[in-house]
Amino acid sequence: MSQTIEAPVLVEEHEGVLVVTLNRPQAKNAMNLAMALTIAEAMDRLDDDPRLQVGIITGAQGSFCSGMDLKAFLAGERPSVGDRGFGGLVQRPPRKPLIAAVDGYALAGGMELALACDLIVASENARFGIPEAKRGLVAAAGGLMRLPRQMPHRLALELALTGDFLEAPRAHDLGLVNRLTPGRALPSALDLARQIAANGPLAVQASKELINASRLWGEEEMWDRQAGITEPVLASADAIEGAAAFAERRAPQWTGS
Repeated sequence: MSQTIEAPVLVEEHEGVLVVTLNRPQAKNAMNLAMALTIAEAMDRLDDDPRLQVGIITGAQGSFCSGMDLKAFLAGERPSVGDRGFGGLVQRPPRKPLIAAVDGYALAGGMELALACDLIVASENARFGIPEAKRGLVAAAGGLMRLPRQMPHRLALELALTGDFLEAPRAHDLGLVNRLTPGRALPSALDLARQIAANGPLAVQASKELINASRLWGEEEMWDRQAGITEPVLASADAIEGAAAFAERRAPQWTGS
């Protein structure tokens, strides 16, 4: 009798939310090239499909991602895709908001996937870490750059140098995790995604772009550069619709234009 081989990544739509599930539980969802290619395609889909407002990336059967598949690495494979980088994601995340829903382990490249997302929802049993130094490797998929931007510098340095794990409750206390949940992370992540998706899509994308880009702006340039992002939104049909809906006490009907 033939055995059904499940796809290494599952991609589903849920009312304007694109859910991407890493689906190699037998390998703790370790990242290989086939997975990275599918994730990159899903990120393109999220960016290009006007019906989709938010993305979620999660892992199957109680584990987020244990990092790069070291067996594939030893065979010469690297799970990187074009300008999107490791996991089809870390170097060029989507323009639209992306939430990591983390259960179990998010280690090495798995933690770097989560750090590349805009928001993190984690179950209380989740554990984060960049233990590459324990294997003579370096966290080169963004962890060493993003981690000290998202938590205190010395604690980020300690995690990188020791390779120790960070428990989800502590990560939440440090502001690395947005929401902590006693059960699986995905339902809470879907609630958060729907809350975001209810808002004006142009405003949401512009807000993400402005917050991320402005960290590098100086005092003299920030207002002009902000105007380049916000003025098209303020002049949009959605801005008129949002104001009209508020005045008329009804739900807005967004068109993304």
